[in-house]
Amino acid sequence: MTDDTLRALVDRRWAELGTEQATGEHRLRVAELGVDTAAGPLLAAVDFEGNRHVMVPIASNQKVRGGLAGPVLSLRKRPLEGPDSYQSYADLGCLRRDMDDLFTLLCTNVLEATKEMPDTPLKALYRVINRWKALFRPQQALLGPDQLAGLFGELLVLNRLLEQETSAHRFWRGPQGYRHDFASVNVAIEVKAGLHGEARRPRIHGLGQLEPPPDGDLWLAWHRIERVADGGVGVADLVDRALHLCDDEIAVLDLLVRAGYHHGDADYYRDLRFLATEERWYRVDDTFPKLTGLQLSEAGIEVSVLDVDYTVDLSGDSPAPVSEDQVDAAMRTMLMEPV
Repeated sequence: MTDDTLRALVDRRWAELGTEQATGEHRLRVAELGVDTAAGPLLAAVDFEGNRHVMVPIASNQKVRGGLAGPVLSLRKRPLEGPDSYQSYADLGCLRRDMDDLFTLLCTNVLEATKEMPDTPLKALYRVINRWKALFRPQQALLGPDQLAGLFGELLVLNRLLEQETSAHRFWRGPQGYRHDFASVNVAIEVKAGLHGEARRPRIHGLGQLEPPPDGDLWLAWHRIERVADGGVGVADLVDRALHLCDDEIAVLDLLVRAGYHHGDADYYRDLRFLATEERWYRVDDTFPKLTGLQLSEAGIEVSVLDVDYTVDLSGDSPAPVSEDQVDAAMRTMLMEPV
């Protein structure tokens, strides 16, 4: 179907549904839209108030991301139960009738994207919503090489986690201001990257950055990054990889924005390419060189100093890095835990 045909179909379905009111305040009148997915067809719907919805079928264990709760658009998970069926949906609704024409365009885009991605309809929905949101994003300052190198290191770890669990982006906490870059209840990972030619001396920011979670383990991942003219991998390439692996593109894009990276600026970063020439992981235990608020408190020193930054020297043989098996085990433990 062409764009005009899809738009006409959506409008027709809503008009037909709007001729009769839903039978209860929390009920919907629904009709199929002729676009099928692995979980079932997309539906047009009209609620008790006459507001329009598009229903994207999802698996019962999938979560629908928050952030749209009016006053114009709402997005939530909603089950629909029939005599012989029970199906979960991502329910995208328009709460203002004067916006129906724009909502029709939005939903037409959702149908088009879902036709191209029938196996991942929720991802298709998120992709369309994000594109619309990008229309209103102001231009931001671009990241510099040092900032990109740091983000490069975090994306290497993120993609490694996403390869094992498609919703692992929920553990990426650094962009939200958390003290560790990745964290669950009992496992945390701090990522450091140094440009080629720099000694293995990561800069630590604050007395809490190398403090493990209570009764848990903290791991430090060190990457030596070399900027290259040819070959290598770009930050934009790692972002594309993360978006391909994850089950919630808009959540990952939101985290990237918080980290200072805007997907609309990807073309500006294409020529900045890096090569990871060294990767070492350390367990931050009592033998690891560090300075923390907990250490000072246990020593009877009142912690009244703020904005503490210091450097850890990892250029020697001690502390020794851990094995790949230990890294994999730590990641598996993180992925089995809640955030």
